Amino acid sequence: MTPLGDILARRIAADGPMRLSDYMAECLLHPVHGYYATRDPFGAAGDFTTAPEISQMFGEMLGLCLAQSWLDQGRPARFALAEIGPGRGTLMADMLRAMRAVPGMVAAAEVHLVEASPALRARQAETLSAHAPRWHDHIGTLPDLPLFLVANEFFDALPIRQFERRGTGWTERQVGLRDGRLVPGLGPVTPYPALAARLGDTAEGGIIETCPSLPGIAGEIGARIAARGGAALVIDYGGWHSRGDTFQALKGHAAADPLAEPGEADLTAHVDFEALALAFNAAGARATAMVPQGVFLERLGITARAGALARPLAGAALTSHVAAHRRLTHPDEMGQLFKVIGCHANGHPAPPGLDAAHDA
Repeated sequence: MTPLGDILARRIAADGPMRLSDYMAECLLHPVHGYYATRDPFGAAGDFTTAPEISQMFGEMLGLCLAQSWLDQGRPARFALAEIGPGRGTLMADMLRAMRAVPGMVAAAEVHLVEASPALRARQAETLSAHAPRWHDHIGTLPDLPLFLVANEFFDALPIRQFERRGTGWTERQVGLRDGRLVPGLGPVTPYPALAARLGDTAEGGIIETCPSLPGIAGEIGARIAARGGAALVIDYGGWHSRGDTFQALKGHAAADPLAEPGEADLTAHVDFEALALAFNAAGARATAMVPQGVFLERLGITARAGALARPLAGAALTSHVAAHRRLTHPDEMGQLFKVIGCHANGHPAPPGLDAAHDA
């Protein structure tokens, strides 16, 4: 077992089974042995590849989307350009490059990165050295300015709880210990009043997932935008209304057993976009409708941009470029699995590429 696995096994032996959310938090963020504390997980040498690492076009489209929102809101003379979960800084760098086409925008922007991983902060510092980024452990310390924010594959890594329906109650999925190994288990059947509304759409044995930290983070984003203006874009895999078991582990670009090597694999779950919309709206901002990533990028003009970038290319470079465009937009690849939702202040239009406000 991994060093973190030994730590968790001792804890379970002493205290009993762990909630799945606690297990995920330890695996991802343990200060010594956590997945994000110990590595750069991106790219071919890592465990997964995100959209910004596939093509510069992704960040360019998001940058121009936020640029139009900045123009629509009267060109605030000073604003926070923020990213939560900014990876290597690639997405922010691509956004800023595209924003240079909009007079005055980059000069007005303060770059803020919400990042827990020391290893990734170091990479971000290299990538964004020309823009003097400022780092935050959580969004609560962002400055009191208009907020233009992007979260790409951030919410999927937040720890979740899983509940399995049993009659008119629920049993919570846990991580336990058997013969020295971490194993899945179930807690006692409990009513859980907060889940009462889900009895109507969940069959016996059905599973729902909740993300305890999502409402607070999304609510903070919404409250800041409602008070000061700005816009947020959330891009992630998931859907509307949580249903089913989506907990998964990824190692070396392949599926893995989430309990086999704690701290050595990425752990994620699908994002409930309905919960995001509810949190944005409850905070006084406006949530857009959820749209597939491919639709969003096509509306923003990614195909025209792909054509322009393709003109000087030939051979393997052209083939790779065409494949990147397909991977980002095609329904059989990231285009349908990944979704986009926006948040904006009342009285301002939705960010380009997204449909009008959705009352969740």
